[in-house]
Amino acid sequence: MKRILTLGVAAMTALCAGAALAKLPAPSEEAKAKAAEAAAKTAYDGKVANFQLCKSMDRVAASYRERAKKAGKPVTPTETPACADPGPFVYTPPPPASAPAVATAAATPAKK
Repeated sequence: MKRILTLGVAAMTALCAGAALAKLPAPSEEAKAKAAEAAAKTAYDGKVANFQLCKSMDRVAASYRERAKKAGKPVTPTETPACADPGPFVYTPPPPASAPAVATAAATPAKK
C-alpha cells in the first residue's frame, strides 16, 4: 500500500514538474498594451493615495495647531511642500514599435 502511494506521489510530481517547465508563448501586442495601461493606472492610484494622505496630514496638523493655541501652548509650524493633486487619470499609449531593421533589409537589393 505504501509502495503504491509513493509511486502515485512520484508520478504526480513528475507530471507537475513537466507542466512547470513548459514555456509560455510571448504575449500579444494587445496584452502588452493592457499590461502597460494597468501599470500606468497603478502608478496613478499610488499618486492619488499619496495626495489623500497629504491632505489628511494637513487636516490633522491644522486641528493640532488650533487646539494648541486654545490651550495657550506655543506653536511653531514646520514648512512642508504643498500637496500635489495628480489630476484625472489620462493614459496615452506609446507609439507602436516598428522594425526599422527589417524595413531597411527589404529595401536594399541582394548582391549576386
